[in-house]
Amino acid sequence: MLDVAFARAASAETLRAFALDESLKARVLADPGLSPIARRIAERYIAGETLDQVFDRLPEVFARGHLASIEYTGESVRAAAVADAETEVFLELARRIQSSAVPSTVSFDLSHIGLTVDPELGYRNAVRLAEATAEAGTELIISAEGSARTDLVLDTHARLCRSFDHVGITVQARLHRTPSDLAALLQRPGRVRLVKGAFLEPESVAFARDSSALRDAYVTLADTLITSGHALSIATHDADILDTLLSVHGSALAAPHVEFEMLLGLGTETLDELRAAGLRTREYLIFGTEWWLYVLNRIAENPDRVFQAITDAAG
Repeated sequence: MLDVAFARAASAETLRAFALDESLKARVLADPGLSPIARRIAERYIAGETLDQVFDRLPEVFARGHLASIEYTGESVRAAAVADAETEVFLELARRIQSSAVPSTVSFDLSHIGLTVDPELGYRNAVRLAEATAEAGTELIISAEGSARTDLVLDTHARLCRSFDHVGITVQARLHRTPSDLAALLQRPGRVRLVKGAFLEPESVAFARDSSALRDAYVTLADTLITSGHALSIATHDADILDTLLSVHGSALAAPHVEFEMLLGLGTETLDELRAAGLRTREYLIFGTEWWLYVLNRIAENPDRVFQAITDAAG
C-alpha cells in the first residue's frame, strides 16, 4: 500500500514538473504526432481555444442549472506588450458577458496581465478589468498563484477593493498563512473563493496535498466563511470535505452568500447533485491556447486521471 501511495505521489510531482517545462511543452505542441494527442486529452478540461467556443459551451452549463465562471488561460507573462494584449482579451470577454447577459463571472491570474512584469502594470490592467466587469454587472475573481506571489496578489487585491466592491480573491487552504490572510480578507468586499491549492510548495509553506491536515484546514476555513456571511465559493471536488460541510452546516449552505464551484470536466455529477439539492452552483470554464500547464496540473491533482487521459488520447 505504501508503494502505491509513493508511486501516486511521485507521478503527481512528475506531472507538475512537466507542466513547468517550457521546452517540453514547445516540443509536444510542435510535434505533428504528439500535438493532436495532447489536444484530445485537453478537450476534457477546456471549453475551447476561442471566445466563440467557450460561449458555445455555456447553454449546456445553464441547462444543468449552474452559473458559470470563465477564465482566459495563460501562463506568467514576461513582457508588457503581451500583458496589455492579453488584457484586451479579458475586456472582450467582459463585453461579451454584458451583451449576452449570461450569468458568468470573470476569473484571471494577475500574472497574466502584467503583475510579474511590473506590479503597477498589473494593477492598471486589473483596474481596467474591474471597470469592465462592473459595467457588465458581474464579479471579477482573482485566481490563486504560487506562494512566492501571494503578498503581491493580496496587496493588489487590497488596492482594488478601495475602489471596487465586486472584486473577489482566491485563497489556498494548503498555505499555512491563509488563516491570518483570511482575517484581513473578511474586512474587504468581494467574494472569497476557497481552494485546496495545486502548486508545488515546500512543507515549510504548505500542507501536503493529500494530508489530513489539509483536509482539516479546508473545513476550518470553510466553517469560518460560511458562518461569517461573507460571499464564498466552496471550490473543491473532495467528496469527504463536501460531505463534512453538508453534515455540519445543512440548510445554511443554501444561504445566498454560499456557492459551490467545480471545474469543467471534474466533479460534474457531484455539482449536478448539489444543484438538485437546492444549492447554488457554478461551473468553471477556461479557454485559450495556453492550456498546457492547466491540464497537466488537473491530471496531477489525481494521478488516476492518467488512465482517463490515455483513453481520451486514443480518441
